[in-house]
Amino acid sequence: MNSFNSRRSIVRALLVVFLASLVPVFSVNVTAQDTEMTAVEVVDKVGPAVVTVINEQTVQTGPGASRVVPVGVGTGFIIDEQGHIVTNWHVVNGGTSFLVILANGTEVDAELIGEDPRDDLAIVKIDPAQVPATVPFGDSAALQVGQPVLAIGSPLGAFGNTVTEGIVSALGRDQLSDEGICTNYTDLIQHDAAINPGNSGGPLFDLNGEVIGVNTLGIPATQGRPIQGLFFAIPSNTVEQVAQTIIEEGSISAPYMGIGFYPLNPQVSAVNNIPADYGLLVRGVDAGTPADEAGIQVDDIIVAVDGNRIDAEQTFSSLLLGYKPGDTAELTVMRDEQEIPISITFGEVPQELFDECTLQAQP
Repeated sequence: MNSFNSRRSIVRALLVVFLASLVPVFSVNVTAQDTEMTAVEVVDKVGPAVVTVINEQTVQTGPGASRVVPVGVGTGFIIDEQGHIVTNWHVVNGGTSFLVILANGTEVDAELIGEDPRDDLAIVKIDPAQVPATVPFGDSAALQVGQPVLAIGSPLGAFGNTVTEGIVSALGRDQLSDEGICTNYTDLIQHDAAINPGNSGGPLFDLNGEVIGVNTLGIPATQGRPIQGLFFAIPSNTVEQVAQTIIEEGSISAPYMGIGFYPLNPQVSAVNNIPADYGLLVRGVDAGTPADEAGIQVDDIIVAVDGNRIDAEQTFSSLLLGYKPGDTAELTVMRDEQEIPISITFGEVPQELFDECTLQAQP
């Protein structure tokens, strides 16, 4: 009997130790879950910082007469107390003046601080005294497929601060590049929170109330192609870096190579029997450009920059964010299925290329 009671006491003691060991784990999980909010709480917190951006242009109405008319509309969000607002470049492109409508309906004038046609981003600014709220950036590198997200914007310019919800559908989408210097979409977040024309430049939030992307385009449905739920956002880590540069310098000083290219992924490479899963397939080299002078050739595949491999998590565009015109880098190039090093000194994007940029994506 005593032996039985003794064994029972030992079992009971071990059970207490086991249960005690679970307490810290349980406590940590509760704390992590408590950092997220409901969709209602997120909207209540961040909604006042989301604005409608109106592009106004001066048009001639007759001999010696002109007037200012609204020609485009998009969305933006306030990122600091100084009144800086992030939006898309294609929202402000060609504008001569700008108007911002706050979430409460108040209209305020805005000035253009700077543009980045390459990444389809721009910064406008309102009077700091008019700032109702600001929103923080989150870490887009920490996003996971399946994670819930919220989009807030002004679809069609008529339905301000419309909220839609969805999930992160995929990461690192780069099949939307036009190979040019304008709206060279790479490394995008794919999601299914509905956006429409007018949502451009609007924030994509996680449930911590942080901006993890800027909604930029959706694949439109066409006759015979009933597409739904294919929407894309620029990752917040790119946006934050570009925004900081524009605010500090007034423009983006983009490294220039002078190539036309097609981004590779395992699917594209498999279908076309290309010997590299990731990288840039060079489709053209402009004469007299840094790429031409460095000896890059058509059909070369750029697979790394200074030893940093291009892959699903690290795109070529994200690698270039660390370089400025005049910097020299060593490209790893695959040619005839052999990897060779090529040194290149980046140039400055010719202004005429930016001047030729035209609206290429909606919304």
